[in-house]
Amino acid sequence: MKLIEKYFPEISGLQRERFAALYDLYADWNAKINVVSRKDFDQLYLRHVLHSLAIAKVCTFGDGARILDVGCGGGFPSVPLAILFPGAHFTAADSIRKKITVVEGVAASLGLENLTPRCVRVETLKERFDYVVSRAVTAMPEFVKWVWPLIERGERGSLPNGILYLKGGDLAEELALTGRRWYIYDIPRFFEEDFFETKKVVYTPKK
Repeated sequence: MKLIEKYFPEISGLQRERFAALYDLYADWNAKINVVSRKDFDQLYLRHVLHSLAIAKVCTFGDGARILDVGCGGGFPSVPLAILFPGAHFTAADSIRKKITVVEGVAASLGLENLTPRCVRVETLKERFDYVVSRAVTAMPEFVKWVWPLIERGERGSLPNGILYLKGGDLAEELALTGRRWYIYDIPRFFEEDFFETKKVVYTPKK
């Protein structure tokens, strides 16, 4: 929790309670369904919660914004972002049922009414969203092909609607293959911990 308060000192009492509850909730669920690697579970706040919140340092989601988390796993980045942006609505999508079961349980325990878990393949979705977020799900050309038709043009946050993707390493070649213009934000600009040394948020707007 100290990490969250260090970089997001303005959060409310309810947000503090929800962030603080994440460790025990995920520990309980992880004992039943392994969705967070056991070798780094003690680093949950650094490697999963704070990493997810790097997106919030790049884009502030407005009230009413619709955000799709593709391949959400155990709920990252959607659960931390839903806590931070209670006025936005998040859809956490994953094709693996047991992972969605965990997200459903965590969201219910926290009372996160602005998060809807969905066991679905994103290619089959018909809804439209303002932003798509994700964390290293697949190669970017494939990912863009999946989600581009789901994004509506507009500006429901501090950046125009588009894709915000958490990724690490050298991305130039992979991003070039998408045919889109990307903006790369190095996470060490926001967070000083060594874990983030090579990690980035990449963004492309739907224009």
